[in-house]
Amino acid sequence: MAKKDKAAVRRAVHTRIRRRVRGSQQRPRLAIFRSLNHIYAQVIDDERAVTIASASTVEKDLRGTTGGNIEAAQRVGRAIAERAIAAGFEQVVFDRGGFRFHGRVKALTDAAREAGLNKNERSEDDEATGEGGEEAAA
Repeated sequence: MAKKDKAAVRRAVHTRIRRRVRGSQQRPRLAIFRSLNHIYAQVIDDERAVTIASASTVEKDLRGTTGGNIEAAQRVGRAIAERAIAAGFEQVVFDRGGFRFHGRVKALTDAAREAGLNKNERSEDDEATGEGGEEAAA
Protein backbone atom coordinates (compact mmCIF):
# COMPACT_ATOMS: atom_id res chain seq x y z
CA MET A 1 0.00 0.00 0.00
CA ALA A 2 1.32 3.38 -0.92
CA LYS A 3 2.07 5.89 1.81
CA LYS A 4 -0.39 8.73 2.20
CA ASP A 5 0.64 12.22 3.12
CA LYS A 6 -0.69 13.84 6.30
CA ALA A 7 -3.22 15.97 4.40
CA ALA A 8 -4.77 12.91 2.73
CA VAL A 9 -5.05 11.11 6.06
CA ARG A 10 -6.67 14.18 7.65
CA ARG A 11 -9.17 14.46 4.79
CA ALA A 12 -10.12 10.79 5.23
CA VAL A 13 -10.60 11.25 8.99
CA HIS A 14 -12.67 14.38 8.35
CA THR A 15 -14.87 12.48 5.90
CA ARG A 16 -15.53 9.81 8.55
CA ILE A 17 -16.36 12.49 11.12
CA ARG A 18 -18.73 14.25 8.73
CA ARG A 19 -20.77 11.07 8.29
CA ARG A 20 -21.97 11.54 11.87
CA VAL A 21 -21.64 15.26 12.59
CA ARG A 22 -24.42 17.33 11.01
CA GLY A 23 -25.41 20.89 11.79
CA SER A 24 -29.08 21.78 11.99
CA GLN A 25 -31.10 24.96 12.31
CA GLN A 26 -31.36 24.38 16.06
CA ARG A 27 -27.75 23.27 16.61
CA PRO A 28 -25.34 24.28 13.82
CA ARG A 29 -21.87 22.83 13.29
CA LEU A 30 -18.74 24.67 14.46
CA ALA A 31 -16.15 23.65 11.86
CA ILE A 32 -12.47 24.25 12.57
CA PHE A 33 -9.60 24.37 10.11
CA ARG A 34 -6.01 25.09 11.00
CA SER A 35 -3.04 25.72 8.78
CA LEU A 36 0.53 26.33 9.81
CA ASN A 37 0.00 30.09 10.01
CA HIS A 38 -3.71 30.58 10.71
CA ILE A 39 -6.81 29.06 12.29
CA TYR A 40 -10.35 29.40 10.96
CA ALA A 41 -13.76 28.67 12.50
CA GLN A 42 -17.22 28.68 10.91
CA VAL A 43 -20.68 28.07 12.32
CA ILE A 44 -22.58 26.23 9.58
CA ASP A 45 -26.22 25.17 9.16
CA ASP A 46 -25.87 22.05 7.00
CA GLU A 47 -29.60 21.74 6.31
CA ARG A 48 -29.67 25.09 4.49
CA ALA A 49 -25.96 25.00 3.50
CA VAL A 50 -25.42 28.46 5.03
CA THR A 51 -22.52 29.86 7.02
CA ILE A 52 -24.00 31.67 10.01
CA ALA A 53 -20.81 33.14 11.48
CA SER A 54 -17.09 32.93 10.88
CA ALA A 55 -13.85 34.08 12.47
CA SER A 56 -10.20 33.60 11.64
CA THR A 57 -6.76 34.97 12.36
CA VAL A 58 -6.72 36.44 8.86
CA GLU A 59 -9.12 39.16 10.06
CA LYS A 60 -7.50 42.43 11.03
CA ASP A 61 -9.03 42.68 14.51
CA LEU A 62 -8.11 39.05 15.41
CA ARG A 63 -4.64 39.13 13.91
CA GLY A 64 -1.78 39.17 16.38
CA THR A 65 1.92 38.73 15.88
CA THR A 66 1.11 35.26 14.54
CA GLY A 67 -2.06 33.33 13.86
CA GLY A 68 -0.54 29.92 14.41
CA ASN A 69 -0.40 29.70 18.19
CA ILE A 70 -2.69 28.91 21.12
CA GLU A 71 -3.33 32.56 22.01
CA ALA A 72 -4.57 33.25 18.49
CA ALA A 73 -6.82 30.19 18.65
CA GLN A 74 -8.30 31.45 21.92
CA ARG A 75 -9.01 34.85 20.34
CA VAL A 76 -10.79 33.16 17.44
CA GLY A 77 -12.74 30.91 19.84
CA ARG A 78 -14.02 33.88 21.83
CA ALA A 79 -14.89 35.77 18.64
CA ILE A 80 -16.80 32.87 17.04
CA ALA A 81 -18.75 32.32 20.26
CA GLU A 82 -19.74 35.98 20.46
CA ARG A 83 -20.81 36.00 16.80
CA ALA A 84 -22.79 32.75 17.10
CA ILE A 85 -24.59 33.98 20.22
CA ALA A 86 -25.34 37.29 18.49
CA ALA A 87 -26.88 35.28 15.63
CA GLY A 88 -29.06 33.46 18.18
CA PHE A 89 -27.23 30.13 18.60
CA GLU A 90 -25.97 28.99 22.01
CA GLN A 91 -25.65 25.27 21.21
CA VAL A 92 -23.34 23.97 18.48
CA VAL A 93 -21.89 20.65 17.35
CA PHE A 94 -18.08 20.72 17.32
CA ASP A 95 -16.34 19.48 14.15
CA ARG A 96 -12.60 19.17 14.70
CA GLY A 97 -12.01 18.89 10.96
CA GLY A 98 -9.93 15.72 11.10
CA PHE A 99 -7.37 17.30 13.42
CA ARG A 100 -6.49 15.77 16.78
CA PHE A 101 -8.32 17.40 19.69
CA HIS A 102 -5.35 19.05 21.37
CA GLY A 103 -3.28 22.20 21.07
CA ARG A 104 -4.87 24.94 18.99
CA VAL A 105 -8.08 23.03 18.25
CA LYS A 106 -8.67 22.35 21.95
CA ALA A 107 -7.79 25.96 22.86
CA LEU A 108 -10.34 27.28 20.35
CA THR A 109 -13.16 25.05 21.59
CA ASP A 110 -12.37 25.71 25.26
CA ALA A 111 -12.38 29.48 24.64
CA ALA A 112 -15.69 29.17 22.78
CA ARG A 113 -17.18 27.26 25.72
CA GLU A 114 -15.91 29.85 28.19
CA ALA A 115 -17.45 32.62 26.05
CA GLY A 116 -20.88 30.99 26.27
CA LEU A 117 -21.26 28.27 23.63
CA ASN A 118 -22.62 24.97 24.98
CA LYS A 119 -22.82 26.31 28.53
CA ASN A 120 -24.11 23.13 30.12
CA GLU A 121 -21.52 20.91 28.41
CA ARG A 122 -18.57 19.95 30.60
CA SER A 123 -15.08 19.79 29.17
CA GLU A 124 -12.99 16.61 29.40
CA ASP A 125 -10.54 18.29 31.78
CA ASP A 126 -13.34 18.99 34.26
CA GLU A 127 -14.52 15.37 34.06
CA ALA A 128 -10.99 14.01 34.55
CA THR A 129 -10.28 16.16 37.60
CA GLY A 130 -13.79 15.88 39.00
CA GLU A 131 -14.34 19.64 38.97
CA GLY A 132 -17.55 21.40 38.08
CA GLY A 133 -21.06 20.06 38.01
CA GLU A 134 -23.17 18.50 40.71
CA GLU A 135 -21.17 15.28 40.92
CA ALA A 136 -18.15 17.07 42.38
CA ALA A 137 -20.27 18.84 45.00
CA ALA A 138 -21.90 15.61 46.23
